[in-house]
Amino acid sequence: MNLFTERVIRIIQEIPTGYVMTYGQVAAAAGSPRGARQVVRILHSMSEKYRLPWHRVINIKGEISLTGSDQQELLEMEGVRLKNGKVDLTIYRWFPTDAEER
Repeated sequence: MNLFTERVIRIIQEIPTGYVMTYGQVAAAAGSPRGARQVVRILHSMSEKYRLPWHRVINIKGEISLTGSDQQELLEMEGVRLKNGKVDLTIYRWFPTDAEER
């Protein structure tokens, strides 16, 4: 597994209950600011194996990208409220404090 993938997995595992990160934000924190699509690929292929809280990763608009999934329900169960189908990133976005050390 390459270093970027390891970092993405670790970052996603660390997102606290009740908070979200965007795909691009995860990529940037893992060292590849233009790697949002790679984050999507990692979530798709490794969420189950690494028990990733995939539902806590959303798009830059605060929208849920996975139609037909339980993502909204899972977020709401954790206390994240959506308004007009969007998460208010000013309230629920999480910033890892040690991202630059990864």
